[in-house]
Amino acid sequence: MKKLLLLFFISISTTAFSQGHFASFLTHVNSLPQANRSAAVDSFMTFARTQGIPFIDNDTAIFIYNGSTTSISVSSDFNSWNLQTMQQISGTNFYWYRQKFEMNARLDYKFVLNGSTYILDPENPHTCTGGFGPNSELAMPLYVQPWDINYNPIIKHGSVVVKNVYSVNVSITYQVSIYLPTGYDASVKYPTVYFQDGSDYINLASAVNILDNLTDSNKIDKVIGVFVKPNDRNNEYAGTTRNQYQLFFINELVPLIDSLYSTYKDPAKRLVVGDSYGANISLLISYNHPDVFGNCGLQSSAFQPNSYEASNLILNGAVKNIKFSSDWGTYMDPYQSLRTFRDNLVSKGYTFDWRELPEGHSWGQWRATLKYILAFIFPGTSTGISDLHPIEPAGYSLKQNYPNPFNPSTTIEFNLEKTSHVNLDVYNSLGQKVSVLINDLLQTGQHKIIFTATGLPSGVYFYTLTLPESKLSRSMILLK
Repeated sequence: MKKLLLLFFISISTTAFSQGHFASFLTHVNSLPQANRSAAVDSFMTFARTQGIPFIDNDTAIFIYNGSTTSISVSSDFNSWNLQTMQQISGTNFYWYRQKFEMNARLDYKFVLNGSTYILDPENPHTCTGGFGPNSELAMPLYVQPWDINYNPIIKHGSVVVKNVYSVNVSITYQVSIYLPTGYDASVKYPTVYFQDGSDYINLASAVNILDNLTDSNKIDKVIGVFVKPNDRNNEYAGTTRNQYQLFFINELVPLIDSLYSTYKDPAKRLVVGDSYGANISLLISYNHPDVFGNCGLQSSAFQPNSYEASNLILNGAVKNIKFSSDWGTYMDPYQSLRTFRDNLVSKGYTFDWRELPEGHSWGQWRATLKYILAFIFPGTSTGISDLHPIEPAGYSLKQNYPNPFNPSTTIEFNLEKTSHVNLDVYNSLGQKVSVLINDLLQTGQHKIIFTATGLPSGVYFYTLTLPESKLSRSMILLK
């Protein structure tokens, strides 16, 4: 009789959870005698492993831990890497914590035992290495893993040359890795991409694989990559040697690369890219020397140093001939300031390509979004990445509105590859929805709609096309 009763409890537990009702599962397990709870939890764990852990219940991720400990917390991008205590089911070693996320969110996390011992989630095989070692990865159902970071054995690969470069300006030697594209030909000129945190872009962001894959699929032109490893990162990117470091780039490194390899000397053919503080120094380099770098890639920019010196310099200074491509996550602080930075640069007339994602401040994001920067600045002959993670979903497009700037009406056009449910919404610069243009099932083909900004003040607005496969967004300017 006891065995039959236990099987009945287990069956109910699994059925309740398979229907996506974690609350019902908790209610059921807590209603059991304590002697029977562990067996029900074990049954649930067997089921959960088949679905993936953390367990996803609609838009909610359930972090779970089943093991002996006094206490356990989850530390993650979503809580600024503080400790969020997980709850225990009495009479068991089962701990849980649940949190709602966007359906395409991707975050890093760790478990913390007894308030001090950080561990990976033992039930989650998916990890992402960051600046402080590997973290467990939470990927919500609509997140698509980046295809371009993986080594592809069947394509041709570029080569990497490592050089030690002494800087007179900084009085130190830098390790510089130079990526030469497949089929490098000294009789042909190439654009160049300069990376801050060079060794991290190679080792943590798989930048060499990205360059190989994007080149092979004609998503970008063939480029030479220059990866610079810092010696004293905080000082070079944001502190006491930042000015000398800029001179190293401009007066020493770029001339050296140009003398050794067949490069374009046109600033429009040079891109400097950086993450966090690396974005800070990249902005300083490009704005102070637009005659050398006409393109700047900013990943999760950290502009706080020196009372926002870098961002204030460009916001308060003359407009220079620089194109920007930027990305950031909403699980970083302060992402709102990057929205303001974007809006101000667009209003000043800069070309500013951007994307805001439900991610943290991590290499997991930067490795997945580097493709967008490269493809925007140095686009190849292909019209889009059609493998696992398209720059724009194959067959879908959202065009720039016209006229732009506008007053009071403008036309928005987009294309659908197949019949899809579509949302087309307009947001102000604070991220507040100000208009719903479409919320309907539309047929395949070209579509056009007129947006009239009645009652809205002048400013930068964003129109977002939400599809089952992806979300596309562009900015527009209302001038009254």
